[in-house]
Amino acid sequence: MTNEELWQAVLAQIQFNVSKANFATWFKNTKIVSKNNGETLISTPNSFSKEWLSNKYNNLILKILHSLDETVKTINYIIQTPLPEEGIKIKNKKEKKEINPNQMGFEEFEINQKTNLNPRYTFDNFIVGSFNELAHAASWAVSQNPGSTYNPLFIYGGVGLGKTHLLQAVGNLIVENFSEKKIKYSPTAHFVSDIIRSIQNHEIENLKMELQQIDILIMDDVQFLAGKEKTQEEFFHLFNTLYEMNKQIILSSDRPPKAIPALEERLRSRFEGGMIADIGFPDFETRLAILKAKCEVKQIDLSSEILEYIALNLEQNIREMEGALNRLLIFKKINNKTPDLEITKKLLYNLISSPSLSTNFKKILQTVAQFFNLKEKELFTSTRKKEIVRPRQIAMYLLRTELKESYPSIGRKFNGKDHTTAMYSCEKIEKGLEKDNNLQREINLIRQRLYSGFSLE
Repeated sequence: MTNEELWQAVLAQIQFNVSKANFATWFKNTKIVSKNNGETLISTPNSFSKEWLSNKYNNLILKILHSLDETVKTINYIIQTPLPEEGIKIKNKKEKKEINPNQMGFEEFEINQKTNLNPRYTFDNFIVGSFNELAHAASWAVSQNPGSTYNPLFIYGGVGLGKTHLLQAVGNLIVENFSEKKIKYSPTAHFVSDIIRSIQNHEIENLKMELQQIDILIMDDVQFLAGKEKTQEEFFHLFNTLYEMNKQIILSSDRPPKAIPALEERLRSRFEGGMIADIGFPDFETRLAILKAKCEVKQIDLSSEILEYIALNLEQNIREMEGALNRLLIFKKINNKTPDLEITKKLLYNLISSPSLSTNFKKILQTVAQFFNLKEKELFTSTRKKEIVRPRQIAMYLLRTELKESYPSIGRKFNGKDHTTAMYSCEKIEKGLEKDNNLQREINLIRQRLYSGFSLE
């Protein structure tokens, strides 16, 4: 068996042990370089892929490799940047080289005038973690078969967590694979402005005819449709026209459809008719991986202590982390030297707020279990007893509301339950809070204990 055949056999088994999203992110462009004296050398495309494989998947890879070839005893990793395989990728790399010197490494404002897409947003530089893997997997599926899989695709999550990146990554990959399709990316605020301007200039019919020619419509921040009755009406008719023609519709919002106020029920129903996926807050390891990836793109080499400082202090907004890196990059360009930790703290003083009250998974479990006079391990048992089910649902609800965990992440924390179980639990508690005063009091008391320094001993 050749090295290539061996690695393909390994990858085939790994696919059964990791999510599609993680497989696409971390195992792309990897291969076995050599096998000598029991040591297998595996190449990765960049430093953060190397670190992720060695820290997260090394044991799994070694186990599978050894099962296929008993001579394999250890694994090491090296970085080998893959050569561009297609002309379009060569073109993109050339364009980046021309743009970077003038923009000091900032590509935020580079857009394709035809599609309104920013080519820097791709799946290749989108870091996947438990907080966004469902949204990533759904987006990838749409990019492979637009108009047929998950239509519409509705992605929601807080500000600065990667919704725009993911939406535009879908658009950019479709541009690459389906060049004949017409794509339109638009922030909802721009769409509203276009509608208002067209109505004022008596050109609404022309705008509607133009929009109806689109094959892929990507609308960002659709919560801004709330309360705009005329715009909602026009969008409703556009939505129906495109949907009936099997055109792909991709939407994002800072909240799920049912939580958008002043949204017409018929439009809410359309939004909920396809795939709805959420993006939560990234954990520390994922934030660190994101920072390392962005450092490579911006070509700035920062120490581990600086990256860890940023990752520890900016927990809930990826956009803020990129803003922090941009400040450090400007300092480096102006002073011709890389900032140390002390300089970093001064430069980011206004960006990094003082620590606020916080909690974590362990504390939520302890507090809920103690409140209901249970042992923590009882929350993980497979039972339908009400005295266990209700506290477990409350724990899942608090993980969702207090830590902004995604449903798949919550499910895994409770013995690998499906994300639909976590979703059902959270929705049941949410509905209960609307009419159950006793439940309201319980949740309030648990929250007080979480944040008041209440002793858990």
